[in-house]
Amino acid sequence: MDLIILRLLFVALLAGVCYFLHPLGLNDGWVSAAAGAVAAGAVIVFELRVRALSLKRLIGAVAGSILGIFGAALFCMVMRSALLPGPTSAVLQIFVLLLMTYVGLLVGASKGDLLSTTALGAIFSGDRPSHRTAKVLDTSVIIDGRIADIAEAGFIDGIMVVPEFVLRELQTVADSTDSSKRQRGRRGLDMLQRMQSNTAIQVQIVDDDFPSIREVDLKLLELAKKWEAKVVTNDFNLNKVAHLHQVEVLNINDLANALRPVVLPGEKMSVLILKEGKEFNQGVGYLDDGTMVVVDHARKMIGRSVDISVTSVLQTASGKMFFGKMDENGKDGDSAPAASGSVLSR
Repeated sequence: MDLIILRLLFVALLAGVCYFLHPLGLNDGWVSAAAGAVAAGAVIVFELRVRALSLKRLIGAVAGSILGIFGAALFCMVMRSALLPGPTSAVLQIFVLLLMTYVGLLVGASKGDLLSTTALGAIFSGDRPSHRTAKVLDTSVIIDGRIADIAEAGFIDGIMVVPEFVLRELQTVADSTDSSKRQRGRRGLDMLQRMQSNTAIQVQIVDDDFPSIREVDLKLLELAKKWEAKVVTNDFNLNKVAHLHQVEVLNINDLANALRPVVLPGEKMSVLILKEGKEFNQGVGYLDDGTMVVVDHARKMIGRSVDISVTSVLQTASGKMFFGKMDENGKDGDSAPAASGSVLSR
């Protein structure tokens, strides 16, 4: 609103000046005022176009214009010594000046994206570095909740960026008639409130939106490009799409898999048998991180904790699965179990 008032004042001021001074030989005051208002309108349109440019393009346009003016000045020096003074020479010099400035402006603006912000030094020190350390959170990772634990533990730095369109999606899920969806949405809102209440975590709600894009995932990627930030998610499909768009991704599931304990064949562990396995006389248990453990000859031990010896480790796309045999009273099986069962995917 303040900008609109300033623009209207600028138009009125320039129109008033032209009304009293009659520029360009205009004798009619109202015609002069109209010409001043049109000129002010052209300036405002130019200002709006400049405001829409990124800082890189703006610097490129300024540099191109300066180079164009410098080249035109050298060219005009040659023209003044080669041509006789007169109207033709003056028109040619003005034409060359406008041409070189125009070409420099367009070329500089179009090539501005090639500039390196790190090479430009301290100009970007107050803006870009903070954006580069920003993390854009998607809906799934907020609902998941592990991002709050990771941030509180100090293993992730920078600003946690939550766009308004993600908040709207969370609210829609929280207001769902489906009880499971409603619970997940409320959990996500609780997690955001928990992070905001922690002074060690910087959470920033931004209203950046992209009305021409309907999909929330694509909006997230565009926001990450704009901020030069990383996307934090546990969505497998968003992870793949982000790599196609050359956007850096921090996948919580990848972190969880990397932090799972390294277990080698022959190591001992204790596991609670929860259910029977797919093969004959097998029992199935899970480690604290959700890794499935298939134990041979453990069907009768359901509901009990047993000591086992790991016989093999199966690596799948969803994670690892351990196979073992009981070490109870020395009656452990002699044969390795078949690689069956499914991995619990978090």
